[in-house]
Amino acid sequence: MNDIEKESDPPELAYSSESLSVAAREDGVSAAYEAKSRLINEHLQNEIGFGRYQLQLFILTGLGWAADNIWLQGVAIILPQVQSELHPVRVEFTTLSLYVGLILGASTWGILADLIGRRLSFNITLFIAGVFGVAAGGANNFTTLASLVACVGFGVGGNLPVDGAIFLEFIPKSHQWLLTLLSAWWALGQLFASLIAWPLIGNFSCASANDCPKSSNMGWRYTFYVLGGVTLIMWILRYVVFDLQESPKYLIGRGQDEKAIKVLQHIARVNGKTITLTAESLRKASGTQDAASTSLTTRQLIQQSFSSVSLSHVKPLFSTRRLAINTTITIALWGLIGLAYPLFNGFITLYLTTQVPSDSSISTTYRNYSIISVMGVPGSIIACLVVDWSRKNRSAFAMGGRKVTMAVSTALTGVFLFLFTTSKTNAAVLGYSCASGLTQNAMYGVLYAYTPEVFPAPHRGTGDALCSAFNRITGILAPVIKIVTTTAAGTAANGSANGPIFVSASLFLVAAILMLFLPIETAGKAAL
Repeated sequence: MNDIEKESDPPELAYSSESLSVAAREDGVSAAYEAKSRLINEHLQNEIGFGRYQLQLFILTGLGWAADNIWLQGVAIILPQVQSELHPVRVEFTTLSLYVGLILGASTWGILADLIGRRLSFNITLFIAGVFGVAAGGANNFTTLASLVACVGFGVGGNLPVDGAIFLEFIPKSHQWLLTLLSAWWALGQLFASLIAWPLIGNFSCASANDCPKSSNMGWRYTFYVLGGVTLIMWILRYVVFDLQESPKYLIGRGQDEKAIKVLQHIARVNGKTITLTAESLRKASGTQDAASTSLTTRQLIQQSFSSVSLSHVKPLFSTRRLAINTTITIALWGLIGLAYPLFNGFITLYLTTQVPSDSSISTTYRNYSIISVMGVPGSIIACLVVDWSRKNRSAFAMGGRKVTMAVSTALTGVFLFLFTTSKTNAAVLGYSCASGLTQNAMYGVLYAYTPEVFPAPHRGTGDALCSAFNRITGILAPVIKIVTTTAAGTAANGSANGPIFVSASLFLVAAILMLFLPIETAGKAAL
């Protein structure tokens, strides 16, 4: 046994037979898998480290997260202009269509990541989003637009659950805090969309809904062309330029130890390092003597995977009382936030236009939206700093670590949204919107880190998919609530009723309370 295997491990990395059996009962994973996973974590930390491969992966998974919010905000941005030109019965149906696609995308790509590996989902999702995004810009009627936006959602919907899992499984424990920093890309996605829309929609939009032909309202179409083109460039970088390796933790979960070792050796070479871990070491640590895995073609692997589709990746997430409670609350949080977030942000340009009608020019609306987007970036950075601090300081456990950070930022978001409804001036609207943007991104930053950390790798894709899918399922209710509350208030589709914002703020406060009841704290622990 080499020197690295002889070194004494910190408590959270120990893999004695007793600790393995306890961990298996608590986390719903086999003792053999956990032993291999912990050994891989050791070599990632002590031999491979964080280098060129992980840096490239951070950028490319970050682009995927940016794409998710680019399209969430891209659809929100165009609503006033779509309403003026295409005259749909309810322009909110555009958002409804997007969420239908997001639900299907999150479920499909996340579950496929556990069935046939992470690479397929990682490589294809942005291509689908980019192609249909460009096509949506050419839609000549509302039905076509809504259908194409749903296809965009199907593609981009798989990015958050898949990209987060991929990045987490390739980084050493010392850099796990970077998963939170990925949320800065999400904030940058909103900023990018707003900076593209401001000049295009501001300068190429019709002044009145009474006279708004396509030729004088090309701004929202130009915006979609740019966003779709940029998404395709992201896909080229991911699929053509970067050589993504399959996750070694996925491979050992499928019994393919030799392939996992080859992946780790490749990463070590890219980082300019060497690795002493062998397949024999993995089998020895887990107490098994598996034969070499049989090589399967892609077609055989897909057939094998779908022939055994079942609840095998869901049941382990509820295998113990503690894990079941944590999984249930985590999924519920994603659901609550999935409804609360789009109730405000999904229609933010409508709110900015109508909250103070006396000063609601197109240029002012998109200028303010760009300022709000800028404020989201420091929110993600603040969350990253807090997560890194909780990793380094044991006292953070006593203070609640990730959980308290999430709860405080979520509660502040609810408070600022309540205050938004009292706004009577443009300065107040902008100020409360900026404050909520900062706290929302801080909240999402920690939640994005906590969720994949709390699920073991064999079932991480499915766990993330359940959270993401439930997030999208509840999000589909946002346009329905928006329609109902504005109609009940006797307003038009662009009305200024604050009902949806009150609902959003209340849901954020409920989510903040639930976060305090999560039984598992992940700060300072290496992900399995």
